[in-house]
Amino acid sequence: MITDMTTGSPSKILWKFSIPMLISVIFQQLYNIVDSVVAGRFIGAAALAAVGASYPITMLFMAVATGANIGASVVVSQLFGAREYGRMKTAINTSTVSILGISLVLTAAGVMTSGALLHLLRTPDDIFADAAVYLNIYIAGLAFLFLYNICTGVFTALGDSRTPLYFLIASSLGNIVLDVLFVTAFHMGVAGVAWATFLAQGVSSVLALVALLRRLRTVPHEGETQLFSLPMLGRISAVAIPSILQQSFISVGNLLIQRLVNHYGAAVIAGYSGAVKLNTFAITGFTTLASAQSNFAAQNIGAARLDRVKRGFNAGAVMALGIALPCALLYFFGGGWVMRLFVDADSTAVIEVGRTFLRIVSPFYLVISMKLMADSVLRGAGDMVAFMIATFSDLALRVVLAFVLSAHFGATGIWSSWPFGWTVAALLSGGFYVSGWWKRKCPKAGTK
Repeated sequence: MITDMTTGSPSKILWKFSIPMLISVIFQQLYNIVDSVVAGRFIGAAALAAVGASYPITMLFMAVATGANIGASVVVSQLFGAREYGRMKTAINTSTVSILGISLVLTAAGVMTSGALLHLLRTPDDIFADAAVYLNIYIAGLAFLFLYNICTGVFTALGDSRTPLYFLIASSLGNIVLDVLFVTAFHMGVAGVAWATFLAQGVSSVLALVALLRRLRTVPHEGETQLFSLPMLGRISAVAIPSILQQSFISVGNLLIQRLVNHYGAAVIAGYSGAVKLNTFAITGFTTLASAQSNFAAQNIGAARLDRVKRGFNAGAVMALGIALPCALLYFFGGGWVMRLFVDADSTAVIEVGRTFLRIVSPFYLVISMKLMADSVLRGAGDMVAFMIATFSDLALRVVLAFVLSAHFGATGIWSSWPFGWTVAALLSGGFYVSGWWKRKCPKAGTK
């Protein structure tokens, strides 16, 4: 169902639009979490460490997919809000063609450099082979990953958050079944975990594309729709490239942090692997709300309804705090318990590492959630400079402090860098939003 967000109660629209997206988060994160749970529970702590060691590298590719998703989503939302349906379809076609081409280039580059990247991260010898197997199979499925992200971005830009949910539920459940089947019945080890994700994501992405094409046929338009438009690619890139750079720099920062973590051995790697995926589960909830609010802002900016943008921000902030608080309480007081999802109770060293990480970062979920809400308005308006300044400040502080603090406090010093970066970035993003400087972008929303 396509939703026009330029009329009606902002709070009701965001709730109705966001709930399917939040449910999607649960199933989306099952991909990464279930891979780690199956690896840790059915194969062993070393397998959990191997999956965790490759995780920051996979996030480099995810950064490109996410950035492309954002670029397509913002532009499609703006054109949809402006009722320029022919150009909107051109934007969708251009995004799809471009991202498929990029995915093929990155697949080739990834296969050639995966081993070198794992060596660069100082991946321990006892988990290197499994980490390489998992990473290479993941890279082989990049085209599916990218295609699915573009389709999801377009659906949400059109105000339809339910269709992606249906595909994601089916794909996630399929991934769980295949994970257990390949590991326990076929004894494929870490490779089985990777192939399960590959197959489930591949089927989901193809079906999502078919559904999107059918949906677009129902949208009337005047004039000719192009399969590829260079000016439209430029407009999309103006949002996508800063978003890709932002996500990529974060991923590079995570690679540097992973290099630090790898110095402490398999037990710390395994504990960090489990804890960081639990952390990502919470953070993705906030980013999903921010994505919904970004589409809301973009549609209303395209329709020149700036009064609704602030109301949407206030509604989104309340929703974000409603997610941040229970996540913070669960991880702070029950971090050791949730870590037992990944390993048995006898793996005390792994559990303690994860518990310490979650106890340090979880109280600051209230801070980072507000940062992401402010970011969503900046991104929806196309004010990518302010968006990047706040995000890069977070990254720089976290990486620098991780190295400095680890020299004095070991692995605990690494975890302590998160709150500092989040707090500074939240102050910057909040300041940019309150200043209203992003509104200067609004008159350009309906232009090429």
